[in-house]
Amino acid sequence: MDWKPFLGLPLWFWLFVLPSLLVVFCATCKGVAGTLLKPVWAVLNKVYDLSGVIAAMFMVSILAIIVVQMLARWFEFKFPGSTDYAGYAMAATSFFALAHALNRGAHIRVSILLNLNHHTRFWLNAFAMFVASLTATYFARFAIKTNLFSEMLNDRTQGLDQVPEQLLTVVKMIGSAPSKWSEMWAQSGTEWVYTPMWLPQLSMSIGSVLLAIALWDNLTRLVVNGESAIKVEKVE
Repeated sequence: MDWKPFLGLPLWFWLFVLPSLLVVFCATCKGVAGTLLKPVWAVLNKVYDLSGVIAAMFMVSILAIIVVQMLARWFEFKFPGSTDYAGYAMAATSFFALAHALNRGAHIRVSILLNLNHHTRFWLNAFAMFVASLTATYFARFAIKTNLFSEMLNDRTQGLDQVPEQLLTVVKMIGSAPSKWSEMWAQSGTEWVYTPMWLPQLSMSIGSVLLAIALWDNLTRLVVNGESAIKVEKVE
């Protein structure tokens, strides 16, 4: 996809150069940057907490699916696609929890070199977080590209799981112009269809984008405040 007609600059500038320039601005103008970004940080904290709540809801849904599977065996009724639904819920749990888990210090980090002294700790931490931010942004970009290709190819699941076609229409309406909603709803059927792969892949795209934002966010906090928002729980 060519983004130049829409954004005026190559996509790599918006994804990699612009956030890097923001980090440089934070390093050179800490006071101004802190004042400007403080309300943004507060909003992002709530977004990370919300993503953690959504991840917990999907985890509970896995339990619900297992319970229904047990009941299906006991009372001898069919629950087609239950394994697929559980897999989708597990993927959503993992990806939606990424940003929230990062701020809770739940991601594995090798901190041997960070403990040498305070000066090297800051620079090594900033370098590691910068590389992680670039990597997460790269992954998020291709996660979204995977979504777009799946929708373009109309790739469908190979399992027995199905979803209401009206549900797909509602999700598509979120990413389309309101002027097209009536046409989309008029073309929507009432039957159940095999799950398009872009639907469960949405959790991967959203979760990876949130992780990339969280890493850039923590990098700016580290540069401005001398420490990030990542709080590691110490085990006694």
